[in-house]
Order: sequence, then C-alpha cells, then structure tokens
Amino acid sequence: GDTVHILETFEGWYRGYTLRDKSRKGIFPASYIHLKEAKVEGTGQQEIVIPGDLPLVLELGATLREWAQIWYKLYVNNKTTLFRGVQQMAYSLIEYRSQIVSGTLPKDDLVELRKKVTAKIDYGNRILGLDLVVRDDAGNTLDPDCTSTVSLFRAFETASRSIDDRIQEEKTRLQNLEMRRQSLFSTVHTYSLFVNLKNFVCNIGEDAELLMSLYDPDQSEFISENFLVRWDSMGMPKEIEKLNNLPALFTDLSSSDLIRPRLFLVCQIIRVGSMELKEGKKHTGGLRRPFGVAVMDITDIAHGKVVCIDSEHSVTVSALLTLSSLTGLVGFSGLFVTLKLLPGDLSQVRKDYPHFVDRTTAIVRKMGFPEIILPGYVRNDIYVTLLQGEFDRGKKTSPKNVEVMLSVLDNDGNLMEKAIFPGAGYDGITEYKSVIYYQVKQPSWNETVKVTIPIEDVGRCHLRVMFRHRSSQDSRDKSEKPFGMAFVRLMKGDGTTLRDGRHDLIVYKVDAKKSEDAKTYLTLPGSWAEVEEKERQTGKTFNHSGVIPLTKDSFQIGTLTCSTKLTQNVDLLGLLNWRSNPEELDQNLQRLMEVEGGEIVKFLQDTLDALFSIMMETSEEETYDTLLFNALVTGFYITLVPDYIKFQHFNPVLETYINKHFSATLAYMKLTKVLNYYVGHADEPVLTERLYSALKALKYLFRFIVQSRVLYLRYHSRDLPSSCILVHLRDNISLPLDEGVKIKGAILKYLPTIINDIKNVFDPVELSVLLTKFIESIPDSQLVRQKLGCMCKMVESDLFKQPECRDVLLPLVTDQLSGQLDDHSNKPDHEACVQLLSTVLDNLDRKNVGPTRGHVQLIMERLLRRVNRTVISMSRTSTLIGHYLACMTAILKQMDDMHYAHYISTFKTRQDIIDFLMETFIMFKDLMGNVFPSDWMTMNLLQIGVFLRAINQYSEVLNMYFMDQTHFELQLWNNYFHLTVAFLTHKSLQLESFSQEKRNKILNKYGFMVVACFLFTALLSCCLHENGELLTALSNDFASDFMHPSGPHKMKFIPAMVGPILKATLVPEPELRKATIPIFFDMMQCEHNFTPSRTFNMFENELITKLDQEVEGGRGDEQYKILLEKTLLEHCRRHRYLSQSGEELALLLSSLLEKLLAYRTITHDESPELRMSCTVNVLNFYKEKKREDIYIRYLYKLRDLHLVCENYTEAAYTLLLHAELLEWSDKPCAPHLIPGHGKHVWTQQELKERLFQEIICNLDKGKMWEKAIEMGKQLAKMHENQMFDFMELSQLLKQQAQFYENIMHAMRPQPEYFAVGYYGLGFPTFLRNKVFIYRGKEYEWLEDFSLKLLSQFPNAARMTSTAPPGDNICNSQGQHIQCFTVKPVLTVPAQFKDKGVPEQILNYYRTNEVDQFQYSRPFRKGAKDPDNEFATMWIERTTYITTYHFPGILKWFEVKSISVEISPLQNAVETMEMANEKLSNLVQQQACDSSTSVHPLSMMLNGIVDPAVMGGYSNYEKAFFTDTYMHEHPDDLESIEVLKHLIALQIPLLADGIRIHGEKSTEQLKPLHNRLLTCFSDLRERVEKHYGVITLASPAAPPPLTDPPGPPPRSQSPSSILSPPPESVPLLLPPRSQSLHSLHPPSLFQGVSPPPPSLLPSCVCLPLGLV
Repeated sequence: GDTVHILETFEGWYRGYTLRDKSRKGIFPASYIHLKEAKVEGTGQQEIVIPGDLPLVLELGATLREWAQIWYKLYVNNKTTLFRGVQQMAYSLIEYRSQIVSGTLPKDDLVELRKKVTAKIDYGNRILGLDLVVRDDAGNTLDPDCTSTVSLFRAFETASRSIDDRIQEEKTRLQNLEMRRQSLFSTVHTYSLFVNLKNFVCNIGEDAELLMSLYDPDQSEFISENFLVRWDSMGMPKEIEKLNNLPALFTDLSSSDLIRPRLFLVCQIIRVGSMELKEGKKHTGGLRRPFGVAVMDITDIAHGKVVCIDSEHSVTVSALLTLSSLTGLVGFSGLFVTLKLLPGDLSQVRKDYPHFVDRTTAIVRKMGFPEIILPGYVRNDIYVTLLQGEFDRGKKTSPKNVEVMLSVLDNDGNLMEKAIFPGAGYDGITEYKSVIYYQVKQPSWNETVKVTIPIEDVGRCHLRVMFRHRSSQDSRDKSEKPFGMAFVRLMKGDGTTLRDGRHDLIVYKVDAKKSEDAKTYLTLPGSWAEVEEKERQTGKTFNHSGVIPLTKDSFQIGTLTCSTKLTQNVDLLGLLNWRSNPEELDQNLQRLMEVEGGEIVKFLQDTLDALFSIMMETSEEETYDTLLFNALVTGFYITLVPDYIKFQHFNPVLETYINKHFSATLAYMKLTKVLNYYVGHADEPVLTERLYSALKALKYLFRFIVQSRVLYLRYHSRDLPSSCILVHLRDNISLPLDEGVKIKGAILKYLPTIINDIKNVFDPVELSVLLTKFIESIPDSQLVRQKLGCMCKMVESDLFKQPECRDVLLPLVTDQLSGQLDDHSNKPDHEACVQLLSTVLDNLDRKNVGPTRGHVQLIMERLLRRVNRTVISMSRTSTLIGHYLACMTAILKQMDDMHYAHYISTFKTRQDIIDFLMETFIMFKDLMGNVFPSDWMTMNLLQIGVFLRAINQYSEVLNMYFMDQTHFELQLWNNYFHLTVAFLTHKSLQLESFSQEKRNKILNKYGFMVVACFLFTALLSCCLHENGELLTALSNDFASDFMHPSGPHKMKFIPAMVGPILKATLVPEPELRKATIPIFFDMMQCEHNFTPSRTFNMFENELITKLDQEVEGGRGDEQYKILLEKTLLEHCRRHRYLSQSGEELALLLSSLLEKLLAYRTITHDESPELRMSCTVNVLNFYKEKKREDIYIRYLYKLRDLHLVCENYTEAAYTLLLHAELLEWSDKPCAPHLIPGHGKHVWTQQELKERLFQEIICNLDKGKMWEKAIEMGKQLAKMHENQMFDFMELSQLLKQQAQFYENIMHAMRPQPEYFAVGYYGLGFPTFLRNKVFIYRGKEYEWLEDFSLKLLSQFPNAARMTSTAPPGDNICNSQGQHIQCFTVKPVLTVPAQFKDKGVPEQILNYYRTNEVDQFQYSRPFRKGAKDPDNEFATMWIERTTYITTYHFPGILKWFEVKSISVEISPLQNAVETMEMANEKLSNLVQQQACDSSTSVHPLSMMLNGIVDPAVMGGYSNYEKAFFTDTYMHEHPDDLESIEVLKHLIALQIPLLADGIRIHGEKSTEQLKPLHNRLLTCFSDLRERVEKHYGVITLASPAAPPPLTDPPGPPPRSQSPSSILSPPPESVPLLLPPRSQSLHSLHPPSLFQGVSPPPPSLLPSCVCLPLGLV
C-alpha cells in the first residue's frame, strides 16, 4: 500500500523511494508496482506528489487513512459502538472508492454516488470530531482562494446544519419516533407503500379473488383502488410463478393521507363458484360471492413509527356477513404480507428502489391527485363505485339474488373493449359482474372499479348497468334474463365531465330490443338529477311516457374523475370556448376567478391562450381590459404558483409558455395601463385588494409585459415611443405611497422579482435611480425589515453586477445599513442587516462584477467601524455573531494597502486612532477561535490570515504614531503584545497536536503566510511553514519588536507581559523559542537597571507563577527546559551584574520545570501515589521559595488526593501545614492564604480554627486520637483563654474524652511498614534509584502491598533478593522493584520514661511518630558449623532514617540507610530479648482479658519448655559458653553474661505463664498442661543451677482472671499483673530494641554473681512497662 516515487527503471526493476521516507532510496521489482499518473511539484524536501486520480478519490484515501488511526484508538479504548460504526462507514467508503476508480459507472450514477460519498465522509468526520469539509454542488471541496468569504461561511453553515439534522434524525430514530415522523413529513410530500403478499391461508374450496386497498375507518372511505390477486381452489395463486411474491406499490400517497388518525390495509375475499358451498354438478358456477375480510392496522407504519415490517406479518381473516360464510373456515386462516413505506413518487421509487419495484410489481393508484402535481403528469381515470340498490320482489316470495353487470358503450351501442379494471395487477375487462348477496332486498355493494378510455372517446361514451337475478340451480339460472337497466353519460351536454359524487340512476325495465338500442335509451334521462334539471328548465313536472317503461327499483352509483384532460367546471369550459358564446364572455371572465387551481393547471396553456386571444382581438376596445387583468393576476395560476406548494413544479411550465408560446404583442399596453390605474387609485378601498393581488403576481405580470414588448419590436416596423412603457414603469415604482402599509410591504416584497426582466427594456442606470428613489420615499422608521429585504434582492439581481448601477445603489445600501447599525439606533434589525451586508460583500468578491475598489472603500468608510462595534456588543451565544464576523472578515479581506492607509487618514485626532486600535486589538483577540466552531478549520484559518494582514497594517500605525516618548501609549502596546501571543498560541495553528493528514493539508494550503515580514508573520511562519524553519532576517524580529519601547517604558510591561511572552516561548518550535527566550533576559536586565533594589524579583515571581500555570495547562517539554536553562545561562554569564543571580534563577527555573513536567506527566496516571509524590516535590519547591500562594494551592491538591484514597491521617497532616502558616490573631487573611481564593473574608484565627476542626475530624477517621487530642488541646486553650467560648470548649473536652476512651478500648490495628527500592532508568526521575519507606494500610500485608505496587508499574520486575542491587541494575533501561517489610524503631516520649505505661498507650508509639526502621538480613561468615549453626549466624542490620516522621503528608518518604553487622552472640542476645518480651506481652494479655483464647499461650510455652526441634537455649551453651569460645573471644565476655541473665530471666516469666495456663486450661488441655509442668520443672532446676534465681516483684496482688465491669482498675495494668515472692528483687524487662546493657542496679540479682558495673542499668523501672 505504500506510494513510491520511481527514479530509474532497468530490466524489470525500479529504483526510487517511498513517500514516507524520502531519504532512503532502493530498488524493487517492477511486478510489485502498479503505476499511476501523478504530477510532481517542487524538489527535495519541498517536493509534492499530486496523484492524477479524481479529487474525490484522493479525498477518500486521505479520509480512510485518518479514520484508520482513530479506529485503532477506539479499539484500544474499548469504545465498541463507535468502533463498529466507523468500521461500517470505512467499509462503505472502500466500496464506493472501488466503484469510482473502476470507471464503469454511468454519469448519473456517478453523480449520485458522489453525493453518498461526501455525505458519509462529512457525517463520519463530525462524529469523530474531525474537521468539516465544505463542497460545491458537484461535491468538490471549496477552495477558499476562489470562494468569497461569505459564500464560504454560508457553505459551512449549510453543511453543519445538514450534518446536525442527520445526527438528530439518528437520535430521534432511537429516542423519539414522533419527532422523526414530523421531520420526515415536512421534507417529503409524496410517498409510496410497498406491499408484498407472501401467502394466503384459508380453506375455501373454490377459486377466490383478493382485493386489497387502503381504508380510512374514521372517514369510512377507501383512499386507493384495489390490488387484485386471484387464488385457485387448491390454495395457490392463479399465476403459480408468483408464489410467495405478489408485490404491489400503492402510489401518490401524500403526507395528509399518512397522518390520518388511523389507516387500515383491508383485504376483501370474494369466493368465485356456486351460490352455496355444496357439492353438486347442478349448481350454478362462476358466481362472485362474499366470503370474508382481513384487516390490518398500518397506522404506525404510515406515521413512521415503524420503518418497515420485513418479517412476514399475519393478518387474521374475520367473518363478513352471514354465518353461512364461515362454514368453510377450518383452523387457522390468515394473510401474510410484508410492508415498507418508501419516500417519493412512482418514478423516484423505481429509481431508488429497483430491487423492490420491477415490471412484475402492480401499481395501485390513489383515488385522487397527489399533493404535488408535476408537469407531465397525465392521468385519465374515472372511478365508479356500485353503492346500493333496492329491488322489488315481483312474483317471488323472497328477495332476488341481484347481480349487477357494468359495461362501457359508445353512442352507437358498441362495447368498449377492456375499459373496466376491477383491480391493479390484471388487464381490463369488457363487462364487470358484481358480488351477489343471497336474498337481500337492499344490497349494498360498495365495489369500486376503474374505467379508462381514450380522452377523445369520453364525450361519446356512457356507462350501462344491467340487473339480473341469479339462481343457485343451473337449469333455472340459464332461463333468467336481465330485469332492469340503467345508464349514465360520462360527459354532459355542456362539455363538462360527469360530476363527482353520488348519482341516483333511473332503473328502466328491460325490453329485449329497445334496451339494447343505445340510440333509443340515450334519448331518455339517465338519472333523477337530470329529471330535476329538466323540470327546472321547463317548469313542467316529469311524466315518463317513453318507449321504455320504468321500474320501481332504485340504484345508486358514485363516481370520481381523476383526469388531467377532463374538466367538470363549466365556467372554465365556457372560457375555453369563448368564441362560440361571446355574449357570455363577461360572465365567464368573472367566474374564472372562482375556479379551483387544480382545474386551471390542467388547461394552463389553453387558458392563457384564450385570455391573450381575447386581449388581442379586443385591442381597440377597453371593455374587457380590467376583467382580463383581474382574471390573469387575481384568480389565475400566476398567483397560485409562488404561494402553493401543490403547484410549485409548474413554474417551469409557465416559464416555457412565456418564452416559447406567448405571442400577444400588444398585451403590455393593456396590462401596464390597468396596473398604472390600480397604483394611481390605491387609496380606493375597492382597488386596494386588487392591487395587492396584482403585486403578488408582479413577477409573471412583468414577464408577460416585457415579452410582449420584445415581440412587438421584433414584428412591427413602426415603433411606439419607448417612453410609453418607461413612463408607466416610472410611475408604478416611484409613486410615493403614504397610504396602506400592506401595499408598500407588497411592493417591497415583489418589486425585486421584476428587475432582471425590466433591465432588458429599461436603461439599467435609470432603473437603479428609480429603485433608489422608491426606497428613499419610505420613511426610515417604516417597514425596516421589508426595505432591507427588498435591497437584498436588488443586490442579488443582475443589476448590481454592473459597476455603473452599483455606483447608484451602493450608497443607498450603506446609508440604510449605517442608520440601522448606528450606536444610537433603538432596535436595529440585526438579522436583516447582516443578510443585506453579506449579500453585498459576496457579490463584490466575485470575478465577473468589474472594478470594485471604490465600492469596497465606501463600505469600509461607512460600515467597518459599525460592524466592529456590533460584533463587540453582541453576545457570543447569539446566532448572528458568526454572520457578522464573516462580514467583518470579508471587508478586511477585500481591503488593500491603500484602503488601510486611507481609512487611518479618516480619523481626525490621535485619540480617535487610539480608540479604534484599542477596540480592534481587544476584539481580534476575543474573536480568534471563539466564534466559529473548532471543526471549521478552513474558516478559522481564513479568519486568522485576514486578521494577521490587518494587524500588520495597524502595527505600522503603532510605530508611526506611538513610538516616541511623548505619545507612548502603554495600554495600546500592551494589547498589541497580548494579541501577538494570542496568534502564536491559537489552537488552529498548533500543528503538533494535529494528525499527519491534517498537518499536511494546512502546510500545503496555508504555507503562504510565511512570506510576511512583520512580527505576526514571523510568529505564524513558525507554525505554518512546511519545514518549520524561520528565515534568518525574520527570526531576529522576535526580540526586537518587544524592545521597541525603550528605557523606562519597558518597566511598564513588567510583570504584565511576562505571562504572554512565556506563552510565546512555549510554542513547540525550536527557532521560535530561540528567538523569544532572550526577551526574558531583557526583562531581567530592565528590572535590574530601573529598580532601586537592583533585583528582578517582580519578574522572577511572575515567571514562576505563570510557568506553573502554563506547564500544568499542558505547555512545555524537556527540550524547552534545556533550552531555557542554556539560553539564560549564556546571557547571564556575559553580564557584569547578573552573572551570579541570573545563573541562580536559570538553575532554579530548570529545577522547577523538572518537577512541574514530572507532575504534569503523572497527573493523568491512574496511580494516586505517583501523583502525590510529584505534588509534594512541587510544593516543597514553592515552600523553599516562600511562594505561599502556589504552595497552598498544591497543598489542597494533595489533600484532595488523600481524601479520594481515604488517607485521612495524611490529609490531616497536609492541612496542618496550611494551619502552621496562620497565627492565633484577628488579622485579616491575605487572599492567597484562603483556600480556593474564596469570596468570604476570614481572620487568621477564624481560618485556623476551621482548619483545626477539619484536621481533628480527619485524624479521628484515621484513628490517630493521640494527635487529635494534641490539636484539640491547642484549640481548647484558645477557647478558654482568648475566645472565651465555653460552649465550644465543652464540646472539645467531650470530644477529647471520647478520644481517650477510644485509645484504651477501640480496635486499632498497627500498620506494617515496607521498604521499596526503585532501580533502573525506566522510572521517573523522582523515583529513579531511590529507596522509600511506605506506611501500609490496616491489615495490608506484604503480598497485597507488592501486588498493588506492581500494578502501578506493569513493566517492572520484582527483585527476589533484599540485598542492595549492583550498578548493572541501577543503570539498566528497565524497571526493577525491591520490596520487603521493615520494623519501626520505637522512640519513647519523655513523659513516659521510667514509668509503667499501659500497652494500649504504648502501641501507638510503636508505629507512629517514628523515622527509623530496621531490617535484619542473616548471613554466614566462615565455615558452617554442622553441630551448631548459631555459632556462625551473623546478622546484617540496616537502619533506614526517613526525611520526615511517620505519619506525615505522604504514606512514604525517601530514606538514607546505615548498615551494621551483628555477631552471632549479639544475635543470640537480641533473640532472647525478643522471646522474653513476646512471652511477657502474651502473659499480660491473658491476665487482663479472661476471654482471650489460651491456645497462643499454650503453643509458646510448649515451644520454650519442650524445644523438640530447635533445641532451646542449649544451642547457646554449646556455641558461646564453652571455654574455647571464651578464650578465642575475650571481648564477648560481657555479652555472654547478659545472655546468661536473659536465660535466667525467662524462668519467672514461664512460671507466671504456666500458672495462668493452668487456671484457664480445659479438660482437653490437662494432658498438655501436665507435660508443661514436668518439662518446666526440669528446665527450672537446670537454669537456676547454672544461671541463678531471678524473681519479679509486683506492688499489688494479682488480679482476678474474670473481667470486672467497667474499665479495668490501675492495679490491672500490664506493668503490674505478675506477683513474685516477697523476698524477690523487682525486675522489669527492657524493650526489644534495647538490650540488657542498660540494666545496672547492683542489687538487682539475688543468688547469682552480679554482672560488672558496666552492665548494670541506670534505673530499675524500664520504659513503658514492657513486662
């Protein structure tokens, strides 16, 4: 799929390169390459290859490549729905592309396919958030260079609206079907319903006919003709090839038909056979008998709630009339149909849905005309409905079985063959036979058939109806003859067609001869209506005495004529035949105004010919002039065409008539004469309405007038004075009308429609003058919108394209717009104004309109400032803001350099120029990218380009007028520089954030901006130039432009311009950065030189503040950090006074950037721990720099992170840092000290109290009650001694009391601590090759913690060794994590030393307020002793000291480590200390709480007194107490004595433990207890013999083993629960972190040799009561 550029060919090989990598050239087989035509422009890096494919094919390829990248991201992000949607659209585009490339599509199909492709591309781009592409009518992308600004904006607006509508339709299709239905019916006016009969299941036993039609149950009427299907007696279609596929299309359905409250699909089932369902050969056959009816409610389909029913739908058959009809129904009966509603008429459906509608599809017409009548629509159908009748029994005892036979005959009695159609799907028949109702006196048939005969035969044809009784017996039936006959003529004597509706026919008695003689019975009346008409004409009562007698029977039919050639209107027919009755011409012309429009449409050309023939033949008279004028413009079609959608498609027909058939050369004289009379007498009420109607028809009226004038000049040698028509027109147009706003409004509305026609016979300039005078004659306050609309149409006319006419019209337009947009105007019509202005600008920006320079200057002078102020004052949410911005852009785009110079010269004073530039700079900055949607890329770039050119022009004005010391304007320059940065940082120009496809489009199209020579162009070129390089001359302009204001003026831009310049330097273009960063040094130098302190503190503080904001906002990178440091160092080191301070600032900024970049990188990480680390790094930096404002901001970011993770303790310590910045005073807080810069004004004391309360609340949640009590005491002291709020004090004391109780009784698990090392260069800098101590959560063990840690770094490897890693791991590119548990080192608070403290209090300090941690790693030194491994077991102890105490503002802190080796003897001493401590704690716990399980005590006692595996202390005796060891290690003698005393000390602890064990032992534990007693007796005897006797003293008696109610008394504290004999010397055990080196009273031991003085402790009572 790669595109390659071929440089050479040689024997089946090519040499070249891929367009993706032009630097690498190579050879490849020619057989792998498909050659394509292409055009190459440029060379080297500027080379552009343009394939020779169609533009649409190229766009398809580019679109698919862009979508593919997004498609991949959707898959990765698991956006399944959108992923599948893009997949389907991409597959469709690939298929479309292959069809286009194949070149086999016909032209029409290619046009349709192009529309589909562009619609799908635009829709896909919108839902994917890509740029909107605008196109012309052919589907080609619009070129902004060849398209006017207004046209481009309108194209964007139209395309965006179209896509929004489609997206909304997709939503409503799923959400609100009712809205979708309304939307559908508002855009499409003709529909077709496709019905496919799949099967009919019913056990009839005879042939059947199925008649399907659409029925309105509310109106009780059928709205379509029948779809006929014939079924045989075997249950199969008569045409077996149509099995399971009997399609029909119900056409010409209008929206009004479909939105009926209810609509049914009805199927009438007619049985064809005998009278009754009986077997027998003598029964009469071939009779049509009613059998049943099937009904389906299709309202939901018609309303669009259900798009289609593709699965077979069952319609149940129900009984029709009598119970006998149901005798044949056995089991299930039903119809199976599929239905789908299709938009469009018959021709459209055949084109769009060829797979539905083919030559086998039956076309079922609507009984009526469609909503929109199209030219060329030809139809000549007469629908006849057999309604009902009443027939005399005669001699029979029961009613007759009447069969009605309908046929069409001519006046001679000849039958019209196949003129009757009982239903669509079959050819016509000559005679139709009705259904027979068995013995019904008043049968009601309601059967409709269609009669179709040639138009020329309608006048001589009539319908004949014969009535016959049918017998069930075949023999009798053959003898039955017709007993009655009726007829009706299809055309009346006056030439009109039989009227629609019900007709009561006269039933004549059948005479065998006379009844068949048409000439005989046609002399008689056919209906009782004819009889009444004759009686009315003659005044005599009808007395039938004809040759054919009447019967007593009655019969009614209904008719409906659907014909485009036949009329039922006698008035219209009278006009068409006016020559035969000229005396009735006056009456016919008046009645013509009342004729319905549909009738006129049928005879459009004939009617117009008749009217103009009358006009020409009576040219010398004035009798009919007014009537003809009124008939033409008041009641005729030219008033219907513009207003009624039903006839809108007849506009081309009327145009064709005027251009090709109209020939009345003198019509213009009569028409203008009457029109002039109406205008001149507009104040007469009678003529006002006629004039209004004439004005509505003004367009076609003047088309007739102009065409008549042209024809007259062409065919007559003598010429009428041209002034004849000119005078009339001048009078018509320029007559001032003070009466009737309605008439004025109509003139304004319809006057522009005649301009293009009048200019052919009227001088364009003079016509322009007349139009101008007419508009000016209307007062300014009247009909404002109508005037503006009229001028808009005038501008759109051909008149405005001529420069001479524009010279007349444009001043009028600008005056009107200026008055409307003026600042003092009360309620300007902004919508109408912008419509007119945009139309003017659009027409001026075209190639075929001649010179426009003067016209652009006029618009600039009169309207530019007003448009600017309108935009400034308009809300950014207004729907018109985009239109006005497009107009402003269009004006600026059409202005050249001379225009700009001239415009500035129009300002009278320097202050006027300042005001204009100020509002322009502010407006430009506000408008860039904030009005047009972000996906209007082309429009946004066009706007930026035009603004850029405008400001380049205005910058020259800055340099010319406001550079010197006298006229320097700080705010003006300030706005200018802010605008500079706005251009640089505009999102439309940040190419690095775009896809490669979009970047290439911008560079190829808008690289021209690089040519400009001012600052903006220099800045813009960095973003838009293809290779990203600046010309040397331009890159130097960067710093120089800022330094234009010299001396003290520069100080006015510090610190205000630090932020904007920083934004400019952060644009990711290396050359731009190199050019702008030196501005920082200039600012430093400027502040240093012009401040008394000779510092640049303002610059430094502002730069740090803005740098923090910008980097957090996403700007800046590692390259920027390096370049900033390098550039500032180079400049500062060359400066005499800034070398040291400047270097410090450069290094400081580099350090800050490193921390900020790390913080930003990790901000979006899922790991909150990493985000916390970066946050702390940043806030520590700001704390050192004493930037409390930023420091506090990051404190609260850290607080929020902790609360999300439920780290309540750390959140409290974080808030404590804020509280420490405040004092207990009534001083007001500085704004930066208030979190979130809230509006509430706090004193420092109020804010600190609030913070303390929040801190205490979080400490309570974190079970840090000791710290909470400490904070509460501070707060209570303030309430007691300063605030004197005793109520609040009481609450605080109650809270403290609760905290004390929690300490003694609440469950509080001790957290584990973990040492974590991050080794390898793959980690962020703040973690790389560093070790941290982590504080675990409650019940979080090493495995859980390790899994959580590794989930944050999925690519990291966990180290299995706890030894420090080597350089190979530390310098590797990977990630290695070392994690293990460490033990905190207890630091005893001063108030607890030398006191007995309960274990609950002590436990807090074991794991809190610590900063030292130990980890011991065993190893062997020397050869292993096979007899005693303890002799060579050394310990490597690492002590970790953290930078801060735990807990703190983080759950981890960085550490420094100290390693110490511990000898085997020291290891033994520590092991014994820990064993004794553990045993002491367990004994105390058992003594204090009788409910505690005894099993842990059992296991520990058993492990000490009976060490079956480890051997107990005997291993120490073998290893250390031998003479050999003591001789070889004389320095260890003191430690050996300590170890002996620890062994002796274990005996009294074991004694108390065994005593308690015996008291709590159950029967099951008795054997174990007895074993313990035996073993302990032996152990005690041996130990006391070798190491002496030690007893433990207690100040009180031992407590009971049962828990008393309430809190335990003091005597039960863990430090005093064991009771030794009275003569014993008391001894308390040391903590495990403290060896017995600290024990030293000389009288401490009894019965043994005392240790040396150096081994004795300084006090008897050890800290915290560890026993």
